[in-house]
Amino acid sequence: QVQLVESGGGLVQAGGSLRLSCTASGRTFSSYTMGWFRQVPEKERGFVAAISWNGDTTRYADSVKGRFTISRDNAENTVYLQMNSLKPEDTAVYYCAAARGSPYLSSIAYNYWGQGTQVTVSS
Repeated sequence: QVQLVESGGGLVQAGGSLRLSCTASGRTFSSYTMGWFRQVPEKERGFVAAISWNGDTTRYADSVKGRFTISRDNAENTVYLQMNSLKPEDTAVYYCAAARGSPYLSSIAYNYWGQGTQVTVSS
């Protein structure tokens, strides 16, 4: 069982930056692929980024490539999402998730989810 808690969301102007954190409970964090997803009202939860258990492999949605960076610190049981050059269309609730295996792009592969943190980008 893994429990995930996100933090770091907030209100930022377009062009600004935020760093999201997701801290996991349990001693097996380092064995999980971690992902970030986002959701806006009346739309499906969409993939943002994922990172393998050892950090060697990362995946990004095309819409965030070059602007967002996913990283992890297994000693701290934490995964991060550094978001730069934010745009109003990045406004969403951001969720972190954990999965066994490769850095999946599909949300259905992830077994554990946090409660989400709101990111709002004003124009």
